[in-house]
Amino acid sequence: MEGDGKKILLILGTPKSGSLCHALADAYARGARSQGHVVHELRLGEIQFDPVLHEGYDQSQTLEADLVDAQRQIHWAEHLVFVYPVWWGGVPALLKGFLDRVLLPGFAYKFRGRSQRWDKLLAGRSADLLVTLDTPPWYFRWIYGAPVHHQMIRTTLGFCGIRKRRLAEFAPVRLASEEQRQQWVIKAEAMGRKA
Repeated sequence: MEGDGKKILLILGTPKSGSLCHALADAYARGARSQGHVVHELRLGEIQFDPVLHEGYDQSQTLEADLVDAQRQIHWAEHLVFVYPVWWGGVPALLKGFLDRVLLPGFAYKFRGRSQRWDKLLAGRSADLLVTLDTPPWYFRWIYGAPVHHQMIRTTLGFCGIRKRRLAEFAPVRLASEEQRQQWVIKAEAMGRKA
């Protein structure tokens, strides 16, 4: 059965343990596995790496073993799932540091000589984004301009050739009842079943 399912890498991008993001990630994985998909998980709060790209991309920085494994899993995956909270309008520093360290030139993209053109080395993959936030979605979109969505979809994943399939917002978390949270978990599981 493993050969029939889609190869999915789920990346949980929060350092906080026991959060709603964990419940959403678990539910998505459960739904996907119920349909025969193969799901690998990267819980960034549990792996070891320095999230700081100390010299930018001017100098090479040795990848820790967990980041080498992360690159291997990204190459393996057909579909990526990112689950993370919105903090200060963006992704948590841990997830940003992970992306900075892993999506390197030569792995995720490659410029063509001295031109403004580049090859998208992760093309052919798709992604779902499950995002929690305390701001009501309409306010986040129309007043703040949803900056984290543009960052993730266009200037990060899109730059590398990863196509966004679905974006689901779960909000506002702070005011949500337990019943509402359970409905969100059910929604995440349904998304996994339709991976």
